[in-house]
Amino acid sequence: MISAELGKPLEQFVAELVATGRYGSKSEVLREGVRLIQERELKLAALDAAVMRGLEAADQGHVYAAEDVFAELERRYGGGGNRVQE
Repeated sequence: MISAELGKPLEQFVAELVATGRYGSKSEVLREGVRLIQERELKLAALDAAVMRGLEAADQGHVYAAEDVFAELERRYGGGGNRVQE
């Protein structure tokens, strides 16, 4: 079993969530919080892996000139957008 000191503001917030019926107990609130952190950590790990794959691809020379990328985006999606004028 885990015991944690949340501090007065968080304790009050948890109590309000339970009092309003949003959650059935303090434990439900804390489980939901840990689940959200777990989801965020998984997303961050996936993002880190994608960045590493991109850096490895760039190191291997798999890159495109910005002008070519922008031209392709323009071709695909048109040019009626909010482009910054230089």
